[in-house]
Amino acid sequence: MSTPTPAPVHFLLVDDLEENLLALEGLLRRDGLTLLKARSGPAALELLLVHEVALAFVDVRMPVMDGFELAELMRGTERTRRVPIIFLTAGTPDQQRRFRGYETGAVDFLTKPLEAHVVRSKADVFFELWRERQEVARQRDELKLIAAENARLLAETQRTAEALREADRRKDEFLATLAHELRNPLAPMRNGVHLMRVGQPDGPARERTLAMMERQLGQMVHLVDDLLDVARFSSGKIVLRKERLELAPVLGTAVETSRPLIEVGRHELTVDVPAEPLLLDGDRTRLTQIFANLLNNAAKYTPKGGRITLSAAREGEKAVVRVGDNGIGISAEMLPQVFDLFTQVGSAVDRAQGGLGIGLTLVKRLVALHGGEIAAHSAGEGKGSEFVVRLPLVNRPAAAEPAAPVAAPPEPRLKRGAPVLIVDDNLDAAESLAELLEMKGHTVRTARDGAEAMRVLGTFRPRLVLLDLGLPGMSGYELAERLRDDPALSGMALAALTGWGKDEDRRRTKEAGFDYHFVKPADLSQVDAVLAGLGQ
Repeated sequence: MSTPTPAPVHFLLVDDLEENLLALEGLLRRDGLTLLKARSGPAALELLLVHEVALAFVDVRMPVMDGFELAELMRGTERTRRVPIIFLTAGTPDQQRRFRGYETGAVDFLTKPLEAHVVRSKADVFFELWRERQEVARQRDELKLIAAENARLLAETQRTAEALREADRRKDEFLATLAHELRNPLAPMRNGVHLMRVGQPDGPARERTLAMMERQLGQMVHLVDDLLDVARFSSGKIVLRKERLELAPVLGTAVETSRPLIEVGRHELTVDVPAEPLLLDGDRTRLTQIFANLLNNAAKYTPKGGRITLSAAREGEKAVVRVGDNGIGISAEMLPQVFDLFTQVGSAVDRAQGGLGIGLTLVKRLVALHGGEIAAHSAGEGKGSEFVVRLPLVNRPAAAEPAAPVAAPPEPRLKRGAPVLIVDDNLDAAESLAELLEMKGHTVRTARDGAEAMRVLGTFRPRLVLLDLGLPGMSGYELAERLRDDPALSGMALAALTGWGKDEDRRRTKEAGFDYHFVKPADLSQVDAVLAGLGQ
């Protein structure tokens, strides 16, 4: 770092004769030196009030105020008491005058006529001393700035370290919670598998087992969907499909979505929605997700037999929806963090409510995407809570489009089963899907990697290839490219099997030559629809 140019050094020249000032000025002139001239003591004092002076040359004999009187006044003021003074006298001062001069703070006496080299050498000493003083002051100020910056950086580092420790703690808690939440549905599903294996007879018991397994599978899918939504938000991939809609039907769907959880908790739900239509421009699915998540939270964090309220009203240009409960409440310390990712009310090990701590984060972000805002209120632990969502209203309903005639569903083109090839290195997934398709009359072959798939295709011509993208060795993309490049294998439809379902993922599979994109676990009804549309 370059050293800044120092400020000019100021010398004060005091003499009642102009010619003496000009002569002294001629002797002292040099770069970096500013000479301040005064022809009287009072004029010199005025200059000293404005400028910091490194050295004063003061004539002893002056009218009104002599040099000694000026020096005494300078010594009596904090600003000027340390200014070195060289007295100029026309003759050799006697002992008494010399003593008085030194007593007032003089550092030297020079006798007129002045000797140039003596004047310059003395001036140079004080010029350099002042320069050194300036440099020391600059370095002191620089050290103060460095110390202040170091203190700021230390405080910032400590805050960052604390934030990282907190993020690490919440990450660990989230991972423990995730393991817990995944095990919850896995345990009854495994029990259901054991029941089926030991030969549970047909009838109500078997139906209860299957219904239980479907419920638990739905819970796992919900957990995975929430995690994927967080990933989409982080990468900016959430896109709303907005339409003009009424708020009341959205709230009705949210209530129906949350009703099983509300009924399990035996809660009393009160709904108050105005008769007037509240019109929004929004994504119906995402708005339902917002209010269903809030109702689910109320149900989970309210002891059995609690009260939950859902109300909507117009307030100015906003639709205001309130979801309240008389549940466990939120402490004042937790309230500012309630929308933070992975935040849970209570610890992960002792709470019984379930969830990953990402629902409210998703709610807040979805509300923001709709141009709205959400706030949480609670009087404290054990005193319930209320979440208030405000969304912008629109004034007029969208122009109604003429209803398109409802076409009769097309007859399936398949009169008998279609040949299907499943390529997946997960043998359980491949064989279970193959069995389901075979039960529907299709002829199915499986392969565990690209090389085996090519061997099967030497003797088997499927109408549909269900192709996992994450195959060992040759990836699903590479295998699709080989199949599309082989004229002998033309006419087959390719469907990607993948855990990734974003628009970007679908675009990539389409560009790679896939006709369909199924997100795992593949919905069997979708596969049926594709096979029905392919024909023989």
